[in-house]
Amino acid sequence: MADQERELLIHPIVAESVQHNTQTLSTLRSLTASLFGVSAGILGLESYSGFLFYLLGTLFVSCLVYAVLCDRDAGRYFQSPATELWAGDVVGGLSSFVMTWTLFYGLVRA
Repeated sequence: MADQERELLIHPIVAESVQHNTQTLSTLRSLTASLFGVSAGILGLESYSGFLFYLLGTLFVSCLVYAVLCDRDAGRYFQSPATELWAGDVVGGLSSFVMTWTLFYGLVRA
């Protein structure tokens, strides 16, 4: 029996729990993307600096989730931590970031 099969027998993956964790992370990313958009708009960031602000903020949130919520063991909570925790929904949250970024930039600078 392979090590991975033995690990799955000892600690089985519950599909509902993985789905809940993924949904919670997706909701967190959507909310923080909007908050980062508000912050970038208020700060008056433009062009590449705004997108860099979003990427660094998203990386910071991923680090916080990894350190605080996952107790530095993301494999216990996600099937593929590299894609779900670090890269998942980065592009999906970009639209809400840009929308709130442009809205608040226009409100503050107008």
